[in-house]
Amino acid sequence: MARITTEFLNQQEIDLIHDQSIKSLREIGIKVHSKLVLEILEKNGASVDFDEMIAKIPEQMVNQALESVQKEFSLCARDPERDLKVPTESIPWMTTSGLAVFVNDYEAGKYRYSTREDIAAFTRLGDAVDSLDYLWTALTAKDVTPLAHGPHELWVTMQNTTKHVQGVTVQSAEDARVQIELAALVAGGREELRKRPLFSVIACPVAPLTYERGSIEAQVELAKAGIPVASMSMSIGGMSAPVTVAGMLVNVNTENLGSIVISQMAAPGAPHIYCSESTPMNMITGDMDYDSVDKSFLSIGLKQMAERYSLPALVADAGWGESGEIEGGISGVMTPLTQLIGIMGGSDLVTGLGAIDSAKGISFEQFIVDSYMWDCSKQYMNDVGISEERIGLKAVEEVGHGHDFLTHPHTIKYLRGELTVWEAEKLDLLNMDKKEMPAEANRIVKSILDKHQVEPLTDDLVEKGDAIIEQYEGRLRDSDN
Repeated sequence: MARITTEFLNQQEIDLIHDQSIKSLREIGIKVHSKLVLEILEKNGASVDFDEMIAKIPEQMVNQALESVQKEFSLCARDPERDLKVPTESIPWMTTSGLAVFVNDYEAGKYRYSTREDIAAFTRLGDAVDSLDYLWTALTAKDVTPLAHGPHELWVTMQNTTKHVQGVTVQSAEDARVQIELAALVAGGREELRKRPLFSVIACPVAPLTYERGSIEAQVELAKAGIPVASMSMSIGGMSAPVTVAGMLVNVNTENLGSIVISQMAAPGAPHIYCSESTPMNMITGDMDYDSVDKSFLSIGLKQMAERYSLPALVADAGWGESGEIEGGISGVMTPLTQLIGIMGGSDLVTGLGAIDSAKGISFEQFIVDSYMWDCSKQYMNDVGISEERIGLKAVEEVGHGHDFLTHPHTIKYLRGELTVWEAEKLDLLNMDKKEMPAEANRIVKSILDKHQVEPLTDDLVEKGDAIIEQYEGRLRDSDN
């Protein structure tokens, strides 16, 4: 099969990025704000300065971690037919954006803080749309105890989809244990959850080369439970990483290797996803520059680094509606082009559908537009058969010089399955005037949510999950007193 692929780094450059990452880990080290994790690293061969909370990691520890890490696994779903194997074989699995704190209310038309009710509705929309393969916890529950918002978001999302759920926040080891307990209810127990991880989690280092106590201790708990962790480096060139593409690549790679070492020293064989949401800083606005051509270079190069380690990768996104207005890809060219080129580097997982306002917000309508754009865009990654039969020299001989192939059996045989034809309904929406597009997208959202039903969890499971969260909130309140 033939398929368009993009590459950025040659083998010598891949080796240099790896070697410089090893040197960074060995000579500069990583700052880990957790005595527990530092003790794990020291026990396994790292040189640790407990006063400075810096661990210098030798190459053999990195090699040991890369040898033991689980590289192929499934992101499992409540409905087993929706399980997702990673790495993927061709087109990547797509998810939403997260963890936004604002929502564009599709009923009232107001831009406001998001709630549990919004999470339920947006998740149900995502469950209905086939373009979306799995659900991030896309919105923040602003109407709950702040330090307990992660479990609330996971629990509401799991109730409103039968797809895999990827959590975007985990704030402490106890927070992680609560989320594991909630997912185990749905899976049928801790061991069943280990066999079929119904959720995974994004855990972010703090660039450059720093790991917060809550997040990294949570990562250890998740690794011990067999929950896949995506160590999302958010290196911002010129601010939290060197301004050069090469410097950003090394910083991202070093943080990923550091995360993998921590997980594997704590729980050998734990599944792990190589991950980045890194961009240069826009030197005029100070924002993350999602429109930058360099963003594509990072996505492609980081996928190549993940391939060097045989790891699944989440290193690209499709945040087409970043400006805050409902946008499509007909008039807006550069952002979709940047994102698509990055995606075509081969990332196994891609995020971003529904994002607005530089990912601070979620729009139901933008999600529909983005999903339509993704359905069209992903056709560029289709497998194309190249064979003697498809080449059709026999057909050429039979048609003869100067004649046409319109009615020849070879044309009839391959007409429907060979050529890419975009769906007229989706092109109609994407071609609409910007004033008309939001209203039509809103109509589609309401139509889907009026009709779509998700298989519910049983009442007793919901009650048990609610009780787990209520008890956790109680412990948090007690600790504040």
